[in-house]
Amino acid sequence: MEDTIAAIATANGSGGIAVVRLSGADALHIAAKMFVPAGKTAAEDFSPYRLYPGTIRAEHFTDYGMCVYFRAPHSYTGEDVVELHCHGGVEISRGILKRAFDLGARPAEAGEFTRRAFLNGKLSLAAAEGIADMINASSESMIRAGYALYRNELGSRVRAVQEKLTFLLAGIEAGIDYPEEDLQDSLPALAEIGPRLQAVCAELGTLQRSYERVGRLVKNGVSVAIAGRPNSGKSSLLNALLGYDKAIVSDIEGTTRDIVEGEIQLGGVRFRLYDTAGIRESGDVIERAGVQKAEALSRGADIVLHVVDASRPLGEEDRGLSAALRREGRLLHLTVFNKCDLAAAKGTPREDLSGDGYLEISAKEGENVGELLRRLSAAAQDNYSSDSQPVIEERHYRALQEASAMLSRAAADAGRIPLDMLTVDISQAWQKLGEITGETANEEIVNEIFSKFCVGK
Repeated sequence: MEDTIAAIATANGSGGIAVVRLSGADALHIAAKMFVPAGKTAAEDFSPYRLYPGTIRAEHFTDYGMCVYFRAPHSYTGEDVVELHCHGGVEISRGILKRAFDLGARPAEAGEFTRRAFLNGKLSLAAAEGIADMINASSESMIRAGYALYRNELGSRVRAVQEKLTFLLAGIEAGIDYPEEDLQDSLPALAEIGPRLQAVCAELGTLQRSYERVGRLVKNGVSVAIAGRPNSGKSSLLNALLGYDKAIVSDIEGTTRDIVEGEIQLGGVRFRLYDTAGIRESGDVIERAGVQKAEALSRGADIVLHVVDASRPLGEEDRGLSAALRREGRLLHLTVFNKCDLAAAKGTPREDLSGDGYLEISAKEGENVGELLRRLSAAAQDNYSSDSQPVIEERHYRALQEASAMLSRAAADAGRIPLDMLTVDISQAWQKLGEITGETANEEIVNEIFSKFCVGK
């Protein structure tokens, strides 16, 4: 790329410092006209990879700051990169950036620095996505997972699978071209192709399950539906879990008619809490709509807290609701007996309606709320620790699914169809896996990924 780009690399607003970044063939030449290191006459006089203090000259003012030069190809983008570190006033950084434009740089597009790093072979496409995930992370677990992606852990595993497929394709092609030769010492025997493809499918299956069990939770957060009959204390429980009043609390049944949301972090994992309308038969059109929303959200939630009023006798409505909420694969379905501080709740029989146990609490008084938070955290942490570096991008998950389907088909067809036909699915699976690393990703995929970046990164 011949042109030189520039952008403010720090967040917009006042702060301690701001960074104006340039990348391209003329980056140092432009910086030399703007920055003079202390005790030197020009920017070309200082060495790369060292931070120098000096004066930064904009068009109408001068600032005292620092500058560092990264020489190609040993830079983030693989090109010459210069960073000017100025005082963090909004107009200071804008004035320095405008001066860079006047001297020949052009405005960088969103994610263009990282895009150049990808195009120059400094990053895989998956690693670039990891950077975006770290920048946009809303939890510590997302930062960890994004960092693992940035460090190319997934890319390395995918490339290892591609190498196995390449080896299999070489064996098949050799069997087609040289059927009379004995190539077993260097290439797989044709009888081994099916089992080897099955083994590769097992590897891809492990990656897929890491997304299903862990990755989607890390990326999207753990959804927690607070469900139950009207006036069981669901809104009070949401407020207690959040640590502040978010939902309106009232003794009037049907107060909550729409979903009330809140977020917390437990053990570095983000939990999305949903206070839902009390589930009951109702002739009120608005309340009925709220009940339908509550039922739909509860069916899809990762965790359901079925809140029961402990001061009332346990009824068939409670048992029926718990059965309706039951779903395979949930992280947790806990029966929460609320209002245990009330005299009427003392000595009332308890029953595990869900199969995952029950807990007695008082959301109003805060009794046992800490234990409930501990159980929520444990449900997610047990799942998370089962695979410390999960697949977190749905794009990667879909590519793994499609590649697995192709290879499963090829494994089933091995020995049943002509060898040249067998290579079609294997080659297409290799191509599909290449979309993860970027080797075979089309321009639409690349554009979509870098559109998620901010300007300056």
